[in-house]
Amino acid sequence: MNSGFWISWYNLPEQGRDEYLAWLHGSYIPAVLKRPGVLGAAHYASEANPPISGAPGRLRNIADPKVPVGDRYILVFGGKEPYAFANPAPSIYHAGLPAADRKMLAMRIGERSNVMTVEATAYGPEAKASSDEMAFMPGLQLGSFNAGALEDEDELMDWYATWRLPCMEKLPGCVRVRKLVSISGWAKHAILYEFVSVEARNQKFVDHENFNREKEAWTDVVVRKLVHAPGSPNVARRIWPPVK
Repeated sequence: MNSGFWISWYNLPEQGRDEYLAWLHGSYIPAVLKRPGVLGAAHYASEANPPISGAPGRLRNIADPKVPVGDRYILVFGGKEPYAFANPAPSIYHAGLPAADRKMLAMRIGERSNVMTVEATAYGPEAKASSDEMAFMPGLQLGSFNAGALEDEDELMDWYATWRLPCMEKLPGCVRVRKLVSISGWAKHAILYEFVSVEARNQKFVDHENFNREKEAWTDVVVRKLVHAPGSPNVARRIWPPVK
């Protein structure tokens, strides 16, 4: 239950993108995976304008210039514990890399990152598709956010525990869902849904609450109180390791 995650969101320029991706997948990720306690990694490209649950306009994204806005690529590392990414911490680790690697990292635009730990996990009907907790699935939805106010934290916890996570245990196409809380980074909360594919997510997740109007209304109340990171929630397709 104390697994750790290092998640980075960022954009890339058109020029040099292929070179960057070759370096990331062929050099950077393998190097991070050699760090003690690091167990898995995946790189995702966010979908443009994916279908989202709920009424238009109910999601609120922060508009603070201090919060970086990158979100077109998502890099996820999983570890035995959060402190697998603390010795050295991400910024210190990057500062100590060779100049050629730092040049590649400098291509990231609007980078934002969190180190997080697992609060709770639920397994969907497709859990058999992965016996490895750190083998990240081909499709994901990743929300990162803060509660709107301190008094909303209890309701948010109650909603996940009694409604959202139990729903995912029955949702076709869902492999697992992990509710995360932050050790470092802007967002205090994150929710990582993994699906067998983006298509399965789009077909089954968007309208999954329609059978229970009372709970659907509760979801609407909870979601409207949240303040999401720029671009959150992201629906994304795995680009490394390649999907077979």
